[in-house]
Amino acid sequence: MRTLFAGRSPGVRRTIAAVAAATVALPLSFAAMASASAVPQPPDPEPPVVEEEDFSVLVFSKTAGFRHSSIPAGIAAIEQLGEENNFAVDATEDAAAFTEENLAGYDAVVWLSTTGDVLNADQQAAFESYIQGGGGYAGVHAASDTEYDWPWYGELVGAYFAGHPQNQDATIKVEDHAHDSTAHLPDEWERYDEWYNFRSNPRDTVHVLASLDETTYQAGASAMGIDHPIAWCQAFDGGRSWYTGGGHTEESFSEPDFVRHLLGGIQTAAGAVESDCTATQSSSYERVDLSDSTANPMAMKVADDGTVFYIERDGRVQRIDAATTVTSTVLNLSVTQSNEDGLLGITLDPDFSSNGWMYLYWSPTDLGGSGPHNQISRFTYDAETQSVDAASGVTILEVATQRDTCCHAGGDMLFDDDGNLILATGDNTNPFESGGFTPIDERPGRVNFDAQATSANTNDLRGKVIRITPQDDGSYTVPEGNLFAPGTELTRPEIYAMGMRNPFRIGIDHSSGNLLVADYGPDSGSASPTRGPIGTVEWNIVSEPGFYGWPYCTGSNNAYNDYNFATGQSGAAFDCAGGVVNNSPNNTGLQQLPPPSARRSTTTPAVPPPRPRSAAAVHPWRVTPTSTTRTWSPT
Repeated sequence: MRTLFAGRSPGVRRTIAAVAAATVALPLSFAAMASASAVPQPPDPEPPVVEEEDFSVLVFSKTAGFRHSSIPAGIAAIEQLGEENNFAVDATEDAAAFTEENLAGYDAVVWLSTTGDVLNADQQAAFESYIQGGGGYAGVHAASDTEYDWPWYGELVGAYFAGHPQNQDATIKVEDHAHDSTAHLPDEWERYDEWYNFRSNPRDTVHVLASLDETTYQAGASAMGIDHPIAWCQAFDGGRSWYTGGGHTEESFSEPDFVRHLLGGIQTAAGAVESDCTATQSSSYERVDLSDSTANPMAMKVADDGTVFYIERDGRVQRIDAATTVTSTVLNLSVTQSNEDGLLGITLDPDFSSNGWMYLYWSPTDLGGSGPHNQISRFTYDAETQSVDAASGVTILEVATQRDTCCHAGGDMLFDDDGNLILATGDNTNPFESGGFTPIDERPGRVNFDAQATSANTNDLRGKVIRITPQDDGSYTVPEGNLFAPGTELTRPEIYAMGMRNPFRIGIDHSSGNLLVADYGPDSGSASPTRGPIGTVEWNIVSEPGFYGWPYCTGSNNAYNDYNFATGQSGAAFDCAGGVVNNSPNNTGLQQLPPPSARRSTTTPAVPPPRPRSAAAVHPWRVTPTSTTRTWSPT
């Protein structure tokens, strides 16, 4: 540990020392020459080379509250890191070091388990000026238990301490494998420490590097729930900020992974190692409202030229000009909005820029001779007039429905990379008279309350993922590899995947071709030993055609019980492993169904915000690990 020299950077001090050594050596050489002028003298030795440190940090550990016994170990660890990594370290508990002149000599200030009110107003102003001038801050553990009456500091550290349970083992979920303080860590980092809870969740204002998995330890009365950040960084008020909640125990500072974590935090706070802490900070983004007059928008597609098309459930196709952001109506369809019907889906042809074809999934009021149905229609957009002629509409596919009662229409659409049109449809079954469990009411006149008639019916297009190949003349063909080959008795060849409840959003992984299907689950708030599992939302990876369980199985193939709605008696659980038999009188398809696929990620009503039961399938981002970092890119 070195003595502080106010207003003089460590680099400047070492430069002065080297020059002084050379100055002292110079008169001594002249004296030697005077005493023996005729005798050749050896050349003067070169002055010693003093290596300049890469950067300098100040470790500040003043406490006005609880004092951690780990502070000396922390200082020693940081000093050792300085020696091994060529940066200078000064340590102090004297707040008088916080002057603009003195702080200017440091690239970062480490607040090591400080507590309470440690700086006066002038010192606070000096530190604010230091950060605003591009300085760095690294907070360790109780740095968040400091300066509660200084709002600026609270924003700098990211969140204030709220409480903690007893010391214990816990699992840390590492979220950023690119930042230097977490790049060396595994996806799940298990360690022993005192785990802080915070008064607020900082995720919206900082870039979270790692978070705690509260299911792996007892988080105590001030538990934060499913989203519990424990290490983060941010670009703040002109400077850099990094914080870790670890470091309560003395042993932390001899733990290799934690010490490396600390090193990365100090180096990035000092600006010696590049880091991007703006990626997930809300302040890094600007929200631009393309339209503030929407009513019930259902879906949106963006053309290659930047033109935005979105649909309103009442039948309007809206266009937002890429240059002016002016919204106009390009088509208005006559739709029924009973129950959950309406204009439900839109996608653009892969050659939209040349042919102008857009595909809409909607509920026409004019049923013709088909009976109640939703349909895929192709319309032609005229780029010159910026409109769609309703007369250009061609019906591609009809999906027979019932309009007597609610719910679940689905309607999301996309094209895969082979030019196939994908449509997701809901089970079109009323869920409100099944106690929140599976609707399999087989009583006479209750077909609209029996999802065995739709989702589990191989001869019905509801509760399905449909895959077809549109043709130029408005017809379609069925690609190879769907669930049922054309001509298979009691089946529809358009079906790619079945057993869906309400697959409201779909996406595609272009690198693998896998479909991503988000399926809303039922409303049972808890499991029942006689009815079945808790309501579960599914994110399905549809890599091949198959049956995805509904209404017999949910989540990771958790089985519902067969239930007699006439008697109120429960039967055995359905056979999710071996394959379910659909013997409902409302089934018009095959009885024997294949075993349900289990490629799902799920959540339940028991999961609190910020992860409610709102399932949205998105286009994935893929991680590519290298020796030092991971690169994320859309696929």
